[in-house]
Amino acid sequence: QVQLVESGGDLVQPGGSLRLSCVHSETGIYTYNMAWYRQAPGKQREFVAGLFTGGPTNYTDSVKGRFTISRDNVKNTLYLQMSNLSPEDTAVYYCRAYRAGWDYWGRGTQVTVSS
Repeated sequence: QVQLVESGGDLVQPGGSLRLSCVHSETGIYTYNMAWYRQAPGKQREFVAGLFTGGPTNYTDSVKGRFTISRDNVKNTLYLQMSNLSPEDTAVYYCRAYRAGWDYWGRGTQVTVSS
């Protein structure tokens, strides 16, 4: 069973930066489509960024130009570099790994943007 473990969430001031990490428990992270989602209090979970097998990336409009998704195939780790954070980015951030017949989620890491 694949396990995904997120880390890097923290309390940060508006305008600040954070880097989230998601460690995939098996080798071959590049064989999965990987993505970050987030869920703010009282809201539905939403897609944030995706990194697909073959390399294409995709971002929700609200984070374009501020967030960058990347992957280290040697460390089996997915990253989300976040900059120019705003209070609207406050949420629990979840990592997802999926491919045909398989869909795994991490337990999330809390990001709070507040002064």
